[in-house]
Amino acid sequence: MTHLYLIRHADYIYDVVDGQYPRRDQGLSKEGIRQAELLRDRLSQTREIKPNVFISSTQRGAHETAQIIASAIGLPIILDHDVEEWRSDDGSLSDDEFFSRWQQTPDAQKPYYRWYEGGENRMEFTLRVHQALNRILDHYEGKTILVLSHGAVIQTSFVYFFGFGEASIERAIPEIARTSITHWYKTAESKRWILERSNDHHHLQA
Repeated sequence: MTHLYLIRHADYIYDVVDGQYPRRDQGLSKEGIRQAELLRDRLSQTREIKPNVFISSTQRGAHETAQIIASAIGLPIILDHDVEEWRSDDGSLSDDEFFSRWQQTPDAQKPYYRWYEGGENRMEFTLRVHQALNRILDHYEGKTILVLSHGAVIQTSFVYFFGFGEASIERAIPEIARTSITHWYKTAESKRWILERSNDHHHLQA
């Protein structure tokens, strides 16, 4: 049986620091540290996830979250660039500029629009996540895999497993809370993946 657990990183600091760029992902906030510690404590107590491999996005907020929960996992962290967040912002656009461009871009063109030179459009991001999931699941078939990643990556896992088209995310999209757990699994005898749970963040609701 193959298990894939996807956990979203904790809250991180992404405001401009002293007026300097890049303004994204300056590491975990105080609230993010609290969230990650609550998840670590939950996993230490319940032992509900017993992975064979522990993969993390290289981005700072995700990596710091992985480092905090690592004591509950008991495995070395494997950094993987392919499970990073959508590369749609390099800090060169203010929020107002970004959303102004977003509103001015026709809906039909948004999947193909790059927000900065060298960045990814939405279709390229989706393809990257699909290829990353396919590679990881193929390489670790029969194992329990934990991936510490980002909200958009986890949302895109629904596209990967369910085969949703691009238009579907305009109608509905799964909620992915900070440090939430999403669990997919497949038995060795089956061709079908099962979504066992999504957006499980009850450790933040105590």
